[in-house]
Amino acid sequence: MSSPTGPASGLPVRMPRPRQSGRHRRPEPAAVPLGAPPLVLAVPGAPNDGARRLAEELLSIARSEMPGLDAQIGFLDGDGEEFPQLEAVLTRAAQENPERLRQAAEAAKALADEAAEAIAAAEAAGEVVDEVPPVPTVPTDGPAAVVVPLLAGPDSGQLRRIRQAVMSSGSAAELTDVLGPHPLLAEALHVRLSEAGLARADRARLFTVATAADGIILATVGGEEAAQAGGITGMLLSARLAVPVMAAALDEDGAVLRIAEQLRSAGSERLALAPYLIGPEVSTELISAAAEEAGCSAAEALGDYPAVGKLALAKYAAALGITLQQASPAMR
Repeated sequence: MSSPTGPASGLPVRMPRPRQSGRHRRPEPAAVPLGAPPLVLAVPGAPNDGARRLAEELLSIARSEMPGLDAQIGFLDGDGEEFPQLEAVLTRAAQENPERLRQAAEAAKALADEAAEAIAAAEAAGEVVDEVPPVPTVPTDGPAAVVVPLLAGPDSGQLRRIRQAVMSSGSAAELTDVLGPHPLLAEALHVRLSEAGLARADRARLFTVATAADGIILATVGGEEAAQAGGITGMLLSARLAVPVMAAALDEDGAVLRIAEQLRSAGSERLALAPYLIGPEVSTELISAAAEEAGCSAAEALGDYPAVGKLALAKYAAALGITLQQASPAMR
């Protein structure tokens, strides 16, 4: 049985892809170990169709990188089957965990027996048999789920609620760090700014934009702590654009206006607001109001930019000790 948020239970479905030829072929996707727990994307903010579509698209990106991944959505403020609550999703994962591990053990034994038979048959025919690698499995004492917060930065209020949901579920789920800071998020911010005509899309070819900003306000949520953490990604973005970037918290009164004044006093004339946000955390009205207060235009939130889904998968893989192909930011 399955749902829009992923398989409800059972072993991951392995979907091997044909291997491409040539020196520039795409790296083979990582395999899901037998018995791997689900990736549960913890979605903050008001549950609505837009937030669900965004979360589903990000999980689709993650599944494309790791076929067979059991990926599910849990809303912090979920209210039923349409928008499942995070705590309920984790409780169900804990209940299904013993059966998942039992099926994984049976599948591993069957694969090992099949490999042993094939080796014996080959050796009886006088063939040289290479060593067969073991079937990847997860420890039986591993987490019942891996929870990845859909947050770019450390919003302490949201993270506290996510931790509480994990503890209340009794699921022994593992909670990962937030997605940032990371160079891929600086790339995503650059792309969103260029899409809005607020940044040069390609410095290497000297492609110019008349409305390109000469100062960027990196808008976060989570107070001063989030603004400080956002400053790390801001430095990476500044290096890409060759313009000053300063972070400000949308949920701190006067912070955006204060940073705008600092940038203007330092010589920036055309400012732009870059939301260092995935999307569901705050309303678009709050972003628009902050941009209006600062007297500048705003780019879109990070949304379903592919790097966001890949970073969510990377957090999941790191929690389970799975090695992924390292993604690198696009050259600009």
